[in-house]
Amino acid sequence: MTLGIVAALHEEIADLLAEMAPGAHVEHIGMRDYHVGKLHGHDCVIVLARIGKVAAAATTTALIHRFDVDEIIFTGLAGGLAHGLSVGDVVVADTFVQHDMDASPLFPRFEIPLLGRAAFDTAPALRDALAQAACDWLAEEMPAQVGAALRAELQITAPRVHVGKIASGDRFVSSAQEVDRLRDALPEALAVEMEGAAVAQVCHEYGIPFAVMRTLSDAADDDAHVDFARFLREVASRYSHGILRRFLTARQA
Repeated sequence: MTLGIVAALHEEIADLLAEMAPGAHVEHIGMRDYHVGKLHGHDCVIVLARIGKVAAAATTTALIHRFDVDEIIFTGLAGGLAHGLSVGDVVVADTFVQHDMDASPLFPRFEIPLLGRAAFDTAPALRDALAQAACDWLAEEMPAQVGAALRAELQITAPRVHVGKIASGDRFVSSAQEVDRLRDALPEALAVEMEGAAVAQVCHEYGIPFAVMRTLSDAADDDAHVDFARFLREVASRYSHGILRRFLTARQA
């Protein structure tokens, strides 16, 4: 059983790469480095996809064809859409939709042409295991990994795990107007990012189980400015590393 682990930004996988067992090797394909080896007792391929749906789809396809992975996990950042979410919360996807897919009037808005569907489901077993790992890590390890001063500055008080729909698109959503438009169009969506729905479509077409977890760097109800680079380096990278380590360790039990 081989697991593919994918992220859009280097910081989200750097600590996992450092933990790979001796003997890991790198294969360079399509301008990407695929790190192949053992991680906490599991056969893994870890790769930086880069940002956007095309990059994510190309990387996912290579994982399936070249490395014959059995399942895939994507980890990274997202922006909050739903009311009540907070910076530092984790969203684990149960479904994905491409918010910028619109082939109307030939097809309904959001529907993927010729597939007859707009939403793609994650694998329940992977999703549930990832959500449990996130819950356990937030409760037991996060306070020691993310300093109290930084948590206070970002107003990370009691971070929670949410399971629900995530919307993806090739646009960085950064304004209240864009958030409002997405809320109106996709009222069930909890978060927005730029890769997950592409992974979802490729995995659907190839029959590969997958799951996605996202750390919220901003929330729709939050007007505070977040230093994105600092949040990525000091918060999101530790979330990705800690939760995925917990996920892999639990699978060994």
